[in-house]
Amino acid sequence: MLSNFPASLALVLKSEGGFVNHRNDPGGMTNLGVTRNVWKEWVKHEVDEAEMRSLTPELVAPLYKANYWDACKCSDLPIGVDYVVFDSAVNMGPSRAAKLLQAALGVTADGVIGRATIAAATAADPAELLEAFSLGKEEFYKSLPTFATFGKGWLNRVTHVQDVAEQMIGV
Repeated sequence: MLSNFPASLALVLKSEGGFVNHRNDPGGMTNLGVTRNVWKEWVKHEVDEAEMRSLTPELVAPLYKANYWDACKCSDLPIGVDYVVFDSAVNMGPSRAAKLLQAALGVTADGVIGRATIAAATAADPAELLEAFSLGKEEFYKSLPTFATFGKGWLNRVTHVQDVAEQMIGV
């Protein structure tokens, strides 16, 4: 299957934006959607604000590919579905994104995308799958204690990501 990673990465980076350090964000200091703790684990050394501010799309692309795209086997998922799963993995972690996909498909939600999940995603009606996935994503966001602070942005992102994914599949 042709990789949708470059296009999906560009879309995710646009959604994530630049440097932020919001006091109510449990992720803390973040740039291009990469939290300080994730970057520190990736580069295997302490990370200060200057380094976080200096992140570029080229620097973070390998991290995004390994930790989110590959972790969720997005290259094996149908176009459009790959993007919504990747976007969710970045925003809420690969395991949660996998569970949302699995719940939308009605397969065992173990948080690991394997052959059964890929087969079910490939066999599913993509538009229906995108709708079910997005509804699950909304429910998850609404359950978070930080929803009052970040909820409007999250729900806008769910709508935008679903719209773009539908364009990818030709809906």
